[in-house]
Amino acid sequence: MDLDVFVSAHRAEWERLDTLLGRRRRLTGAEADELVTLYQRTATHLSLIQSSAPDPQLTGRLSQLVARARSAVTGARRASWRDVTRFLTRGFPAAVYRSRHWWVPTALLSIVVAALLGWWIGSHPDVQSAIAAPSELRELTRPGGEYETYYSSHPAASFAAQVWTNNAEAAAICLVMGVFLGLPVLWILLLNMLNLGVGIGLMSSAGRLDTFLGLVLPHGLLELTAVFVAAGTGLRLGWTLIDPGPRTRRTALAEEGRAAIGMAIGLALVLFVSGAIEGFVTPSGLPTWGRIAIGIAAEAAFLTYVYVLGGRAVREGESGDVEAAERSATLPTAA
Repeated sequence: MDLDVFVSAHRAEWERLDTLLGRRRRLTGAEADELVTLYQRTATHLSLIQSSAPDPQLTGRLSQLVARARSAVTGARRASWRDVTRFLTRGFPAAVYRSRHWWVPTALLSIVVAALLGWWIGSHPDVQSAIAAPSELRELTRPGGEYETYYSSHPAASFAAQVWTNNAEAAAICLVMGVFLGLPVLWILLLNMLNLGVGIGLMSSAGRLDTFLGLVLPHGLLELTAVFVAAGTGLRLGWTLIDPGPRTRRTALAEEGRAAIGMAIGLALVLFVSGAIEGFVTPSGLPTWGRIAIGIAAEAAFLTYVYVLGGRAVREGESGDVEAAERSATLPTAA
C-alpha cells in the first residue's frame, strides 16, 4: 500500500471527523449519523495502516482520533448505586468465597507458625535476650508497659486511620504481588506472624498472655482474616501464572487479576472496620470479655457474609469479575 496515496485519499474524512468531534454537543441528527460512519471508516483505516504500512506518527494520530470518536459514540459509563450494591452483595463476597481453598489453609498454617514462634520465644530466655535487653523487655511487658499503651498512645481517630492505611497497603501488596509466584506474599505473611509470635512469646514469659490476647483479639480476628484473604488470593494469582487450567494464561490472569483488584477495594472496607475497632474499642474501658465479644461478632459477621452471600452468588454463576460488558475482548474483533 502506498501510504502517501492512502493519506491523500482519506485525509478529508479524518479532518471532517475531527471537526465533528470538536462540536459534538451541537450536532444535528444527520451530523451525528455522519460521525458514526466516519468513526467506523477511520477505525478501518487505522487497522489497514497498522497491518500494511505502519507509520508511528500517523498511527498515533489516528489512534487518538478513533479513541475520541469511540468515546463520543459509546459514551462514558458512570458508576451507579446499582454497581456498588452488586459489588457488595455479589462480586466481593463471591470472590472471597471462591478463594476460600487458598486463604483458609493460609490462615490455619500462619496461626500455627505464630503459635510455634511464640512458644519458642517464650520458652527460651536466650532468644528473648537476642530480641532486646532485659530492661527493655520488662518495659514492654509490665502492666502499663509499651504493649498496653501502644493502643492508647494516640488519639483514637488518627490511630485508627494510621492502622487502616498500613493494613490496607499490606493487603493490596499481597493481592498485586502474588503474580510474582507468591514470594512477596510469603515474606509479608512471615513478617506478620513473626511480630505476632514475638508478642505472644514475650508476654507469655512475663505471665501476661491473657492481657496480650485481650488487646489483640478484639481487632486482630478481623484484621488478620483480611490479611489472610489477601495473602491466599495473592498466592492463588501466582499459581494461576503457573497453571492457568483450561483457560489461556492471558485470559486466566486477566480474570483473576480483575477479581483481585476488586477484592482490594472490599478488603479496604473490612480493614476500615478492624481499624475502627482497634482505635476505639481495644483501648476503651470496656471489660476484656466485652472487647473480645465485639471482635468475635465482627469476625462472625464477615464469615457469614462471605459464606452466605458469596456462596449463593457463586452458585448462581458469579465469579467476582467485572460484568461481561466491562471486560476487554479476549479474541480479535473486526474493525
